[in-house]
Amino acid sequence: MKRHFAALLALALPFVYAQAQTASAQRQNLPALRAVVEQYLQTQSAGLPGQVLVKVGAVDQRMSLPHCPAPEAFQQPGARPWGKTTVGVRCTAPTAWTVYIQAQVSVLADYVAAAVPLAQGQPVEQGHLVLMKGDIAAMPNGILTDMAQAIGRTPTISLPAGTALRADTLRSKPVVQQGQAVRLVSRGANFSVSAEAKAIGTAGEGQVVQVRTQSGTVVSGTARMGGLVEVVL
Repeated sequence: MKRHFAALLALALPFVYAQAQTASAQRQNLPALRAVVEQYLQTQSAGLPGQVLVKVGAVDQRMSLPHCPAPEAFQQPGARPWGKTTVGVRCTAPTAWTVYIQAQVSVLADYVAAAVPLAQGQPVEQGHLVLMKGDIAAMPNGILTDMAQAIGRTPTISLPAGTALRADTLRSKPVVQQGQAVRLVSRGANFSVSAEAKAIGTAGEGQVVQVRTQSGTVVSGTARMGGLVEVVL
């Protein structure tokens, strides 16, 4: 009897082992999902300045997902692909599933900081600035990485030395002042018409400003150097 049972067991074991291998082959390789996330974040951050470092978090090993031949990484609308972030990985066929994996993307780069205290409204000169190195992904949006982005602009608030400069804390030098007589230039295909007007507001280069023509019509245009306001038709 024992010999008969042993013989049956010997015959059954290869079948059970093969079934287990087949079942394992049909489950998703979880570490491979981390590689999908890393590749996605490397691609999304390719245009950022400096050295990009991607660290993908662990995947819950208790998950059991059907195998997916082409898992796809994605992010929710508005999510940043840098700093502390979350990336989804989904499968659409043969079985639909979605998982979310946390990651940390650091961007080590030079950024512009105040070398001296800057007073509100003080025009920024090159000697007022210094380049520092740090993880700009951990900083607020709009950090400046080129001194030329700050020179000639004025702080909207007083800034202590060492402060990283952001685009939203600096105002462009006005090229059109409220009440100023300006030349309104309307451009279209193969034509350009100019007229005298008066600025209703103050604007820097490239900003939108409203002007009033001599007939009293209010027109919006783009402020340009030399007291010009451009309207493209």
